Amino acid sequence: MKIVFAGGGTGGHFYPLIAVAEQVRQIARERRLIAPKLYYLAPSAFDQEALFENEITFIACSAGKWRRYFSLQNFSDVFVTLGGFFSALMTLFRIYPDVVFSKGGYASVPIVLAARALRIPVIIHESDAKPGRANLMASTFAYRIAVTFDSAVPFFGAKVRDRIARTGIPIRSAIATPEPNGAAQELGLDPTVPTLLILGGSSGARNINEVVLSGLPELVESVNIIHQTGRELFPEVQGTAKLILEKSPNASRYHPFPYLNTLSMRRASGAADLVLSRAGMTTVAEIALWKKPSILVPIPETVSHDQRMNAYAYAHTGAAVVIEEQNLTQHLLVSEVRRILADASLRASMSEKSSLFANADAGRIIAEELVALGLSHEPQALEETV
Repeated sequence: MKIVFAGGGTGGHFYPLIAVAEQVRQIARERRLIAPKLYYLAPSAFDQEALFENEITFIACSAGKWRRYFSLQNFSDVFVTLGGFFSALMTLFRIYPDVVFSKGGYASVPIVLAARALRIPVIIHESDAKPGRANLMASTFAYRIAVTFDSAVPFFGAKVRDRIARTGIPIRSAIATPEPNGAAQELGLDPTVPTLLILGGSSGARNINEVVLSGLPELVESVNIIHQTGRELFPEVQGTAKLILEKSPNASRYHPFPYLNTLSMRRASGAADLVLSRAGMTTVAEIALWKKPSILVPIPETVSHDQRMNAYAYAHTGAAVVIEEQNLTQHLLVSEVRRILADASLRASMSEKSSLFANADAGRIIAEELVALGLSHEPQALEETV
C-alpha cells in the first residue's frame, strides 16, 4: 500500500498530515498488514525530524502561490505551479500510489491535479470554517472530503454533499496529551501564580510579540509566561524583554522560546492555565484537546481569509474570546488575561466547552478511510506471515 501526502507551507497544513500518517502506521500494525510506503510531496520538507520519525519519504515538488493582493509574482508563480504539475505527474506515475491525501494550500495544487490526470483517488481535508481555494478546486473530483466545521459544507456545493464527512482536525498523539508537571519543574515556574502560554504559530507573530512586550511588566506581576516567539523573531524578543524586565523583581517569570518541540509543547500546555494564540485551526484544535481557555487573535482578513472566521466559530462555543488584531493593545491584553485568570468558574466553563469541540479520533477516522481505499486498490497487500 502506497499513500502520498500533499500540502504544506505552514504547520497547520503539515502536522495534521503527520497525525494521519501516525494512525495509518498504527492501523497497519494492529491488522498486521505489510508496512505501508508513505510519501510527502511539497516544495520543502518543513520538519525533517517528523518525517523521519514516521518513515515518510520526502520528494520535492515546486508550487507557486496565488496572493490575494496584486503582485507580479502571481504571474511568475503560475509557471512555477505548471512546472510542479509536470514534476508531480512524473513522480506519481513512478510511485503510482493507491491514494493521495491532501490538506490543501498552494503546495497541494500540483499534486492533486497530477493525481486527477492519472486517475489516482484523492481524499482532502479542510480545517477552516471557510474552505481555501485549493480544496474547493480539488473537491470537484475528490473521492472523500473531510471537514472540521459544518459551516464549511455549503461552500463545496450540493453535488459533492454525499462525499463530505465532519471529522475534526487530526492532531498528533503526543501533542494531544499535556504533561502537567514537566514545565513547572524544568522552568521553575512560580507555583503561587497561574501560567499564560503564548503561541504565535510556527513562524511567530510580530504584532502579538510587540503587544506582549509592552505589557510584560504588568503581566509578570501576576502570571508566569511561556512564550513561543518564532525562530526568526526570538533574538529580538529576548533582547527587548531583558531590557524591559531589567529592574523587575518578577523577571524570572518570563520564559521565551524560539519554538516549542513536541515534548516542550506537551509540558507547556500541561502547565498553562490560559492560552493566547493565533487562530490557525490546527492550533485551536490542540488547545481544545488540552481543555484550556484561550484568547484568540486572528490574522487580519487582508492577510488570511480563514483565521477570523475560525476564531469566531470556535469562540461561539464559549471556549474562547476573540480580540481583533487592530484592537489588541497592551491594556486590553493585560485586562483580559487578568479577568479570565481571576474567575475560576469562567475558566472551568471555557475548559468544559473546549472539550466538547475537540475530536481526538479525527486522525484515526481519516486513516481508516485511506487504508480501506489503499487496500481496495492493492488486494495483494495481505497480512505478514507470522
